[in-house]
Amino acid sequence: MKITLLIPILFLSFSIIAQEKIITKNGTISFEASVPAFEEVKAKNTGVSCVLNTKTGEIASLALMKGFKFKVALMEEHFNENYVESAKYPKATFKGKIENFDISKITTTVQNYTLKGKLELHGKTKDISVIAKIRKTNEGIEISSNFSVNSDDFAIEIPSVVSKKVSKKVNVSLDFLLK
Repeated sequence: MKITLLIPILFLSFSIIAQEKIITKNGTISFEASVPAFEEVKAKNTGVSCVLNTKTGEIASLALMKGFKFKVALMEEHFNENYVESAKYPKATFKGKIENFDISKITTTVQNYTLKGKLELHGKTKDISVIAKIRKTNEGIEISSNFSVNSDDFAIEIPSVVSKKVSKKVNVSLDFLLK
């Protein structure tokens, strides 16, 4: 009798704990470092992981650098070998918190939240603060943001031969659907 009661209680407690964290393994991060009148420097990674603790608002994300795909294969090769050095620095991470996050106040209407934390890329870490748009959908919680970073902040060198064709200001956009 005791075991019959214990098993449902354990399952219930595990499901409550599990609901504190929602995740995705197929989030999208895109970036663009194009300069007008030159070839587009743009890539997208659709295999980005993200986890959100719905109780605390803590959020973490991981993107593998080799997951960024370009239209031009040679550009992708240069990105991995010469710029971000994917073999040496295989991932970019973000760890932070959504300020004033309260899961009970998330609705289908987009709301702006401040997302603060540490972005690590190319072996360098930088504190960032960006606006994230968050809303509830039928599938889960949707988080999106657009912001810029500077390649110099992460010691990413742009060779002088292409410095007029690649912007140091990199526009980043992210889209996550957490379930």
